[in-house]
Amino acid sequence: MDLDDYFISKREEYIMDSFEFQNGEVLNDVVVEYMTFGTPKYDENGIINNAIIYCHGSLGNYASVNKLCPLTYAGGPFDKNEFFIISLSELGAPGSCSPSTTKLNNSFPRYTVEDMVNFQNKFLKDKFDIFHVKGIIGNSMGGFVALMCATLYPEYADFIISGVSGCKVAGRNYILSKLVDEIIVTDEDYNSGKNTKSLLRTLRLATQAVYSFGISKEALHKIPNNQLDVEFDEFGDEGLFDNIFDVKYCNDATLDYDIEDKLDKIKSKVLIVGINQDQYFPPNLDAIPMHSLIKDSELIIYDSDLGHIGFRELDKIENELIEFMNQFR
Repeated sequence: MDLDDYFISKREEYIMDSFEFQNGEVLNDVVVEYMTFGTPKYDENGIINNAIIYCHGSLGNYASVNKLCPLTYAGGPFDKNEFFIISLSELGAPGSCSPSTTKLNNSFPRYTVEDMVNFQNKFLKDKFDIFHVKGIIGNSMGGFVALMCATLYPEYADFIISGVSGCKVAGRNYILSKLVDEIIVTDEDYNSGKNTKSLLRTLRLATQAVYSFGISKEALHKIPNNQLDVEFDEFGDEGLFDNIFDVKYCNDATLDYDIEDKLDKIKSKVLIVGINQDQYFPPNLDAIPMHSLIKDSELIIYDSDLGHIGFRELDKIENELIEFMNQFR
């Protein structure tokens, strides 16, 4: 079934007067790219009280919410008749306020995951007058945003769904991010702030550095080497659609992400979704330990040859999601 059978996506744009970063820097006329679908419902004060916010992964955008679309049918987990779903391109993502969108490139203010949370919340307040949401769903880096929000503002969301994510960047993930950073900063053209041919080659290499982590090791092993050669090259070529400054800043924002000692502040009901074959966030290292540290949490783990990107196969846990979401209708 085509996604248009579930909803018609429409990019919208909002301009916030300004946004102040944690480091004190301020940008004016800040662009936020977003879309909405579903049915807004209102409290006695005319404020939307059934909003679900979707947070995308690294360098995704508002359209990444299409992962949820097959589950928005009447009676489904994210029934568009019951909920009003808002998806925005986060701070640092192309389309919203980012190094490339502002053309500031490497002069863009350094931002953190906490900045991403505050950017999202300010947008919701300014555009929709929303100070409290029904829930936040985030996958991968979007899970960082959802969980960070729950620790910083414990009363903000009734529920959190964290998919293929974790409470800190550590171990192999940290080393991989450091590698990407090293590849980029060792190109002498990076400091120029201009997109040179050398930086395009560097961007391609930085993209290829993470190729093998997306799908499962098992699925990767089944692909013939001659086909891997083609896919590896194509993956690098696809990376050229990104902007190297957006990649660098987004990568840097995750390096300091660690809220493990703050998980006890969470008051939202939390559903943690892990995938056994996920190479970025293996459940035994991330989902399961996080579940033990969050008091009011549930845990679902399933199998997917897609590995980390298997979050797009949420239909595999459709019944479990219905059971969880029935608490919030």
